[in-house]
Amino acid sequence: MLNWPDYRKELLGRIGEIGKLSPDTVAGHQTLSKAGQKTGHLDAKTRELIALAVAVTTRCDGCITVHAAEALKHGASHDEIAEALGVAVALNAGAALVYSARVMDAVGAYEGSKPA
Repeated sequence: MLNWPDYRKELLGRIGEIGKLSPDTVAGHQTLSKAGQKTGHLDAKTRELIALAVAVTTRCDGCITVHAAEALKHGASHDEIAEALGVAVALNAGAALVYSARVMDAVGAYEGSKPA
C-alpha cells in the first residue's frame, strides 16, 4: 500500500505550497477543522474516529493518513478504529441501498412517462 508516515509528510508539504499560493483557502480549512474542538461536546479521540469513518466514505487517502496518526495520538485502540470503520462500511452499504431505491424510482418515472 502506502508508506503512510512518508505520504503524510509529503502531503503536508504540498498543502504548505498551496497555502503560499492561496493562504485563505488553507486558513479556511484550518478554521473548519478547529471549529469542533471549540464546542467541547466530543473529545479529540471521538472526533478522530469520526474523521476516519468519513475518510473511508469519501475515499480520501490524505484524510486517512492525517487522522490515523491523530487517532492513535489521542489513544484510539485498534478495536475502536475497527468499530468506527465498521460504521463507515455500513453507511456505504446503506447509502448504496438508498440510492438503489432512487434509481428504481427514476426508472418507474421514466416508464410512466413513455408514450403508449
